[in-house]
Amino acid sequence: MGKQIGIAAAAVLFVACWSSGFIGAKLGAADASVPTVLMWRFLPLALLLAPFLRPGSIRELGRHVLIGLLSQSGYLLTVYWAIGEGVSTGTTALIDGVQPLVAAALAGSLLGAAASGRQWSGLALGLVGVVLVSWSDAASHAPAWAYLIPFAGMLGLVASTVLERRARVPAPPLRALAIHCATSAVVFTALALATGSAVPPASGHFWFALTWLIVLATFGGYGLYWLLVGRIGMTAVNSLMFLIAPVTSVWGTVWFGEPFTVLTGVGLGLALVAAVVANGRVSRRSVAGPPPESPGSSRRPCSARAGGTGLPPTSTAPRSRSDGPARSTRRRRDPTPARE
Repeated sequence: MGKQIGIAAAAVLFVACWSSGFIGAKLGAADASVPTVLMWRFLPLALLLAPFLRPGSIRELGRHVLIGLLSQSGYLLTVYWAIGEGVSTGTTALIDGVQPLVAAALAGSLLGAAASGRQWSGLALGLVGVVLVSWSDAASHAPAWAYLIPFAGMLGLVASTVLERRARVPAPPLRALAIHCATSAVVFTALALATGSAVPPASGHFWFALTWLIVLATFGGYGLYWLLVGRIGMTAVNSLMFLIAPVTSVWGTVWFGEPFTVLTGVGLGLALVAAVVANGRVSRRSVAGPPPESPGSSRRPCSARAGGTGLPPTSTAPRSRSDGPARSTRRRRDPTPARE
């Protein structure tokens, strides 16, 4: 029970922290360009996490550099780029909201963890909620090709999640996060230097926004994302993404006075119901994953109850071997006197 409460609390914090990233981005963008904000967001993170960059295999390093490029560097660039081209934040959130459906479809073919009918129902309901919340922002004057940008970021985040779940021996969370942040620091520093925007503004508002992004969005949102993926599975975590757009609307109303309409409230309610429906029975199904690939399958407490005996499979094997020879010895001794 305590473990389930802890997972539920982590899920609530994940939604709040991930949503806070949009608010922090808007706060930072008021004083500096996107490359400046992202460079100074990840340089301190890379330094803070440097002690966790312990040597590992070249294969592990390369895999997590790629995961960081897809899920962090590429994802953030596409979100900021799309908004800069005129795609509204609501439409960007809507496109990102398709991620759970794509992830669930890929999970079945690549991870052997297909979503159940209950999960598909929750995912579809959540998509309706996201559409309602984003509907009022859908009418923008961005060029048609700009709408492909958020799709690229969404696919990158899904691909990085699949890569992480397919790893037979996953890296410790802090080491993985250190590699991801170091990768992003290199990418965004190079981008800021190339665009001549590496010098940060001196305003306290800018540094407040950076602190917000580092603590809440990165350590909170990004860190909890990977923690929950390992605990409850990819489909369950991605169903929580349906709550991001509605909760971001609440953040925007509180911080910036953005309108909170009846449509927003209805969409928020649908997204909440969707998360409950999709996650109602997902914790036992998702933690297991494919036996040879999922690290959770060897750690989950219910593995000892898989056979319904209450004992691990290894506890029965020695018993059968020790009993077998004893019985066979007695059988050989009994007939011998009879023949004599």
